[in-house]
Amino acid sequence: MADPHPADSVAEAFEAQRDRLRAIAHRVLGSHADAEDVIQETWLRLSRQDPATIRNLPGWLTTVVGRISLDVLRSRRAHPEASLDARLPDLVVTVDDGPGPEDDVALADSVGLALLVVVQSLGPSERMAFVLHDLFAVPFHDIAQILGKSTDATKMLASRARRKVRATEQPTASGRERREVVDAFLAAAREGDFDGLLRVLDPDVRLTAETAGGMVVSLGATEVATGARLAAGAAARGRAVLVNGLPGWLAWHADGSPLSVLAFSVTDGRITAIAAVSDPARLAAMDLPEPR
Repeated sequence: MADPHPADSVAEAFEAQRDRLRAIAHRVLGSHADAEDVIQETWLRLSRQDPATIRNLPGWLTTVVGRISLDVLRSRRAHPEASLDARLPDLVVTVDDGPGPEDDVALADSVGLALLVVVQSLGPSERMAFVLHDLFAVPFHDIAQILGKSTDATKMLASRARRKVRATEQPTASGRERREVVDAFLAAAREGDFDGLLRVLDPDVRLTAETAGGMVVSLGATEVATGARLAAGAAARGRAVLVNGLPGWLAWHADGSPLSVLAFSVTDGRITAIAAVSDPARLAAMDLPEPR
C-alpha cells in the first residue's frame, strides 16, 4: 500500500539524517554558517525531487551535500577575495583552570585545531575524499561519483590527504605537559628572550594568523620567535584558555576588549603550530571568557 503522506515521510527521513549531514558539511567547510547553508540547499533540492526516484535516501543526501560543499570549495578558490576559506575554522574557547586527569582524557579524545587547520589546507577534491571516507566511512565508489573521478583516482586523493593529516597528529602527552611548554613560550615572549623562544619552538613551526587585513602565515622558528618578541604585549595581559581542546591564550587590550586568541599544537615538547586570531570582527563574534 502506498504511503498516504509521502512528503511527511521524506521530511522525517531528512530530519533523521540532518545531524550527520551537518557534520559532514562542517568538517569539509570548517564553518557552521556555511554548513547550515548547505543543509538548507539540500532540503530545497530534496523537496523538488520525486521521492519515488530515490532508492537510497541517506546515500542520495550524502551525495547532494558533498556536491554542494564541493561547489562552495571551488567557488572559494575562484574568488579568494570573498572567501570564507581564508580564515581559521570555528573556534571554541573555554577557560583553562589547570588540567586534571579527566581533562587529559578529554584532550586526547578531542579533534585538535591542528587537524581542522590542515584539512582546510587540502585541495577541494583531497578534502572531500578524506573527510567522506576517513571520517564518515563513505565508500570510495560513492565519493568518486561526487568528484567526477575514477574510484582509483579517488583512493589516491584520500591517501595523499591522509599523509598530510597524519603529519599533524598529536602524541599522547598530557594536557599539563603541553601547558608547561606553552607557558614557557609565553614567559619567553614577555621577557623578550629570543633563545628561550627558540628552545620551545619546533624548527619548522607554522604560525597561521587571522588578522583584520587577512591571513598571514609565518614559517620557521626564527621568524615566529621574532614576531613573538615584537608582540610581547599580547602575552602580558590575558588568561590561559583551551581552544578546540588545545592549550591557548586569550589576550585583552587595556580597556578589556579582546586583543587576540592563540592556540598551540605541541609535539615532543615543542610547539609545532600556532593558530592566532586578532581580527576584531572575528573576535567580536566569538563567545569568549570574561577578563579576570
